[in-house]
Amino acid sequence: MTYPPPKHQEDDKNRLIEVIKTYPLATLISVADGLPLITHLPLIYERGRLIGHIDKMNPQTHLLKDQIDVTVLFSGPECYISPSIFSSTHLPTWNYIKVHLKGKVTAIDDQAALKASLISMTEALEAPDHKYVLDANNPRMDQNLKYIQLFEIHIESWEGKFKLSQDKAPKDIRHAREALLRSQQLSIENFLDKVF
Repeated sequence: MTYPPPKHQEDDKNRLIEVIKTYPLATLISVADGLPLITHLPLIYERGRLIGHIDKMNPQTHLLKDQIDVTVLFSGPECYISPSIFSSTHLPTWNYIKVHLKGKVTAIDDQAALKASLISMTEALEAPDHKYVLDANNPRMDQNLKYIQLFEIHIESWEGKFKLSQDKAPKDIRHAREALLRSQQLSIENFLDKVF
């Protein structure tokens, strides 16, 4: 038996890269002494590899070297799907877009490369309507470089999990897509009203 079902597997690397670029906050997982270490941090995709920075005080930092195996998860939109939106009878479900990557990580101990990477990551993550540019001569950045570790992950395997009601009738797939769009806007606003 194949899991996830073939309809929920996404093999198109361009679509997986689009998820990474649109939702760059990754879950980075490595294992030390049989225990998982997990950090959430933005990663930038660049020609078959992921580039990131981590606080040197993070206990996971010492594992991000020497071609250690890591797993990286990216999460796209997700939501509960009520059977009430479908034209035929179905059970409740949860739709989501996820990307799972496995690869080997290497630490990069080069201050000039770290600085350039911080600048390019800021540029990539800035919203189109924002104008902030991280200046190469920013004294605050220079003061903090010693606390930041640059690393890259060479991607060895890609797995896309796009569970989007693909097993339903075309009309129901369209309703599930509309529910996902609505849910993203409403759930974020409601959540922020509660905690922020």
